[in-house]
Amino acid sequence: MKLKGGLYHLNQILMAYNSNRIEGGRLDEDQTRYIYETRTVSGDAVPVDDVVETANSFELFDTIVDQYDQPLSATILKSYHRILKTGTAQARADWFAVGDWKRVPNAVGDRTTVRPEDVGAAIESLLSDTSEPGSMTFDEIVDFHHRFEIIHPFQDGNGRVGRIVLFQQCLQNGIMPFVVLDSHKEFYYRGLAQYEDEPGFLRDTFRAFQDSYYQRFAEFVPR
Repeated sequence: MKLKGGLYHLNQILMAYNSNRIEGGRLDEDQTRYIYETRTVSGDAVPVDDVVETANSFELFDTIVDQYDQPLSATILKSYHRILKTGTAQARADWFAVGDWKRVPNAVGDRTTVRPEDVGAAIESLLSDTSEPGSMTFDEIVDFHHRFEIIHPFQDGNGRVGRIVLFQQCLQNGIMPFVVLDSHKEFYYRGLAQYEDEPGFLRDTFRAFQDSYYQRFAEFVPR
């Protein structure tokens, strides 16, 4: 229904603001809200790409809601990246592949990720190890997110694509969804970095985000 001031409306703003902010976006929450509600930007001058990627994030959220029950595939993951990055300055660079796997090696912090030539096989392995929609557990969803971020299949935008997939997988499997909050991103990054030795850090961080999400939105859900 896309009711103004309802669950969908507020989710759009919360997801776009936090996911872009985690990656260095400079729009504040009110500016994000204005872009969504009025298609205008308020306040001081902001980078054009921040505005473009915020608007693209709204479209990406619509996409995962519309097809939330479809099994993930390499084609769908690439389409998510294409939606997020279309119209950005990066999209005009010869070395940057919009809607396709990375062409240049990249890293997460000080950790090397999967080489460009191996990304396709790594993603297919991840997808083949993933349970069908409706049967994934919370721990399997967390594990998928970690593996996706370690592969880091795209040149840029991996975190935002990965977090929208998190939300989609929660919807698919009847699990309380959540938004990774910029205000607690240090716990999120710690959980990713230490996942292989102590997966409980990331799981507990996501459970805390679930609690926060529930407290924020429970009143909008009939029961």
